[in-house]
Amino acid sequence: MVDYRTVDVAGTRLACQVSGPPHGPPLVLLHAMGEDAGTWDVVAPVLARRSRVYAIDLRGHARSDWPGTYSLDLMKDDVLGSLDVLGLRRVDLVGHSMGGIVAYLLAEDRPRRVGRLVLEDVPLPRPREPSASVRPEGELSFDWELVRAIRRQIDRPDPRWLERLGLITARTLVVAGGPGSHVPQDGVAELARRIPGGRLLNLPVGHQIHRAAPEAFTRAVGTFLSEEDEVMPSYSRAPRA
Repeated sequence: MVDYRTVDVAGTRLACQVSGPPHGPPLVLLHAMGEDAGTWDVVAPVLARRSRVYAIDLRGHARSDWPGTYSLDLMKDDVLGSLDVLGLRRVDLVGHSMGGIVAYLLAEDRPRRVGRLVLEDVPLPRPREPSASVRPEGELSFDWELVRAIRRQIDRPDPRWLERLGLITARTLVVAGGPGSHVPQDGVAELARRIPGGRLLNLPVGHQIHRAAPEAFTRAVGTFLSEEDEVMPSYSRAPRA
């Protein structure tokens, strides 16, 4: 059963879908730009067999507030504030694309709050050539203003984001979508290399890994989350540069 909740973080209301055993280890899921907590509906029931799953609508998306002010740092602060409101001192984090950036920023800033980190096809924070953003026609389930704001940050990321990847202490699994993804895969591999002990897993099904290959995704993530700390996994370690 899914419990629909709303938390207030410094005056911003954030919607959250909660499922899984009440005393299971907390697992927070962060969606990509333009999506919402519903993107995890295929995989959340499987992950919720072990974990207490919290799928959050980030600001400007779906049922959360659309305050008109957007940045990846604000989203990171929103998630951190949500953990405080929900009474979650330490969590596992899964982030897809933009949600993965929010996840690693939180893991950089508050390493003690994150136990395990899964980054699904997340771009490396390095400058890229900007491209035009064309608003889709019709009513949107997200604030178009956030697309402009967040894409500017992704195009020209704060250099500290890259430098601080080495501060992450969470055991980290980076899942790459392969050549069918629009995210440069050399950058995804470098992301795994820069995080201490980061591991790289290739599931070559494109950017939407958890949707395109939900069984493979939940099997890999579930195994990773349930490992004992001393057990070495079968995933390939990202080679050091």
